[in-house]
Amino acid sequence: MAAAGLGRGPLLLRCRSWRGFASQTDGESRLARVLREKFPRASAIKVVDISGGCGAMYEIHIESEEFREKRTVQQHQMVNQALSEEIKHMHGLRIFTSAPKP
Repeated sequence: MAAAGLGRGPLLLRCRSWRGFASQTDGESRLARVLREKFPRASAIKVVDISGGCGAMYEIHIESEEFREKRTVQQHQMVNQALSEEIKHMHGLRIFTSAPKP
């Protein structure tokens, strides 16, 4: 006998909205605003909704002086902490961090 949930097809996240490449979703704007507040020394912050506009999954790129001399896992922990409330409503998050080149 199969375990509960096995044998079914893949989980699909459906989105009813479509957006152009030039516009930013409300979720992208909200996350970017939170990240700018939490990382005031950031030289670059980019947030992209990779769920098609649903807000279920995001890709985040941050370049900030706060990351200097920190390991990647520490940098990602800082981002997770900064977005702790927002993450509760997400399906997934891709994080890319770096410190500015000297």
